[in-house]
Amino acid sequence: MDPILLARDGDIATVTLNNPSRLNALHKAMWQSLRDAMRALGRDTSLRCVVLRGAGGKAFAAGADISEFARERANAEQAKAYGTLIDEAMQAVARCTHPTVALIEGACIGGGLEIAAMCDMRICGTSSRFGVPINRLGLTMGYGELQGLLGLVGRAVTLEILLEGRIFDADEAFSKGLVNRVVPDDAVEREAYAIAQRIAAGAPLVARWHKQFVERLTPRVELTPEEWDEGYACFDTADCREGVAAFVEKRKPRFEAK
Repeated sequence: MDPILLARDGDIATVTLNNPSRLNALHKAMWQSLRDAMRALGRDTSLRCVVLRGAGGKAFAAGADISEFARERANAEQAKAYGTLIDEAMQAVARCTHPTVALIEGACIGGGLEIAAMCDMRICGTSSRFGVPINRLGLTMGYGELQGLLGLVGRAVTLEILLEGRIFDADEAFSKGLVNRVVPDDAVEREAYAIAQRIAAGAPLVARWHKQFVERLTPRVELTPEEWDEGYACFDTADCREGVAAFVEKRKPRFEAK
């Protein structure tokens, strides 16, 4: 099964996260394919808008594929390499030449919310759910992943989401500024593509310039290599090993700050 599906209707492209049997849980091949697809679409000057969505209608993406951790993210060194891939995919979404719209059906959790935050607009259904419960896994959100969420909703809301690790509904997501619009579940697809069509009907150079201008006016912090590495230090902790084991075993974790 292809990890990412690509489709095109005129000057609108659709990128679909394709792991529906696991609510589009994000694994390594999906991050790689998302990065490559968004980079390629960004170079296609005949496009005017890109819609990102999840397959199956039940989730945009329900977070990371935890089953990969023992093989791909077992320690800080592995996690840094994996995190670099995630950052490349995130930046490919954020820096896409064309406007991007996240079409959110169902769960938009963890890495799914991080991807959606990198899009220019987000629309969801009334039953959609949001959150980043990684504190229960003993994990941090790396700097590259944190950038989009912090830029979207600011310090207070970002810390609320990360410190509580709570799952919340679409109305709360709207009130926090995470989504632009909430519509009935059966109208999400229709409204997302109506947005894409309105964008595509505008002058494409103007849309690209506006993205460029907003990016230029958005302050960025330059990180030292040591700071970047610290973003993955959690993977070498006992709490991380306990959190992942508890998730797999479907029990409450016992954290000891080690």
